[in-house]
Amino acid sequence: MAHGQMSETARTRSKSQQAYHWIQERIAGGEFTPGYRLVLGSIAHELDMSVVPVREAIRRLEAEGLVTFEQHVGARVAMIDDSQYRQSMEALALLEGAATALAARHLTADDLRRARDLNRRLVESLDDFEPHLFTSLNHRFHAVLFAACPNPRLLALVDAEWVRLGHLRDSTFSFVPGRAHESVREHDALVDLIESGAPLADVERAARGHRSATLAAYLSHEHPDEAPAAAGVTTV
Repeated sequence: MAHGQMSETARTRSKSQQAYHWIQERIAGGEFTPGYRLVLGSIAHELDMSVVPVREAIRRLEAEGLVTFEQHVGARVAMIDDSQYRQSMEALALLEGAATALAARHLTADDLRRARDLNRRLVESLDDFEPHLFTSLNHRFHAVLFAACPNPRLLALVDAEWVRLGHLRDSTFSFVPGRAHESVREHDALVDLIESGAPLADVERAARGHRSATLAAYLSHEHPDEAPAAAGVTTV
């Protein structure tokens, strides 16, 4: 009886090790990106095992800081480094705000129409919300508004921060989906400002505040104690 119990324990540990390496490899390879939800039942089915060894693997990954677990939400791949994410979002708020303002007078009616079409698609996506699709469309929307910036160095910096953000998190909207509804309204207001020929300082302030508001929403969700500091970011 004792031998049978030991054998069963050994088998569970072996499967747990298998699950651990399977998940770890997908995190390292970028298939499971920061914020990705790890559904125990789905992983167990994929590996043809029970959820018990998968749960043990998740606990090990959590102890190593690769996975976070939240009650009533479950396990997900941890952010690589929240401080890096915050720094990139703060930098992007400043850079993209400036690039959008400099691009404003160079945008054509077709550019603004394309931006509104993209925002309309973003609004439509809210009914069946998929964070990754929303983030992709969101990037395309903003790219239309800053691509006409006549300063190539500034554009290169904006693009670099977007790429860096892509490595730091899968989609901010995975964490704060409610922020998406506010975001599309701010998009419309930003395009209205540009279309009306508003002062470039107003355009820059709106674009920068829009980005900072997303950071503040994320920090309020993940680090409620930092919310007052996050609010200060939007006042620059």
